[in-house]
Order: sequence, then structure tokens, then C-alpha cells
Amino acid sequence: MRVFALPQVTRLLRKERLPETALCAVAREVVAGRLGAGEADLGDGLWKKRLARPGGGKSGGFRAVVAYRRPRSDRVLFAFLFAKNAASTLTPAGHEALAKVAAAFVGATEAQIGALLEAEDVWEVRCDGDEG
Repeated sequence: MRVFALPQVTRLLRKERLPETALCAVAREVVAGRLGAGEADLGDGLWKKRLARPGGGKSGGFRAVVAYRRPRSDRVLFAFLFAKNAASTLTPAGHEALAKVAAAFVGATEAQIGALLEAEDVWEVRCDGDEG
């Protein structure tokens, strides 16, 4: 499994001091198809998952929109991240836009992914398996 994040996600991670390991744990849940309370398979390869604030719980934490198309991809993309109090759900237009991003990313060649990484249009999260 390879885990990636768009720049908006990485900026919020740094600002809120969320550890990369939180993304790795959520990515493993998505790949396994596990959904908790308040989480959902949004369709079109998009999943809404909850992340806890440091020192807090998931209920008042962050929401992530994660792109993953099982079983045909080993790539998980964190496409959007927001604080629970900033938004409650995606608009239909937002869902459509993120679904297009998800489809393009999952279908990208390794060369295209490499170009995105080089241009810093996407960031790869290093998951070593010790995230929990």
C-alpha cells in the first residue's frame, strides 16, 4: 500500500501537528474496508474517515476524504482534510470534483505519479506498518 496526500492535506497536518502515522492508520482501515461511527463509503472511490485531534478523540477531530479504488489499486490518496467544525459534508460539486481527482490518480502511471511527486503536487506518506 502506498499512501499519498494533496498539498491542502499536508498543510493542515503541519498546522494542527497531526502525525503522519494518523494517515497511515486511516489508510489501512480504508484498504480493509472498515468504517467506524460517523464514517462512510461515499461512492466513486471516496471514503469519509475521522481522525482524532492530538490528545483528543475522533468525534471533535478532523474529517478526511480519502480516495481508494479496491481491489484494483494499491494507492490511497488523502484528497481533502478539514476540522469537524469547519464543514459537515461534501457538496455535490465537491464530491464530483474529488471523484474525478480520485479516478485520475488511481489510473495514473508510475511515471505520472513520479512527475506529481517531483512537482510537489502530491506528497507520499511513509508508512512502516507500526501505526497501529
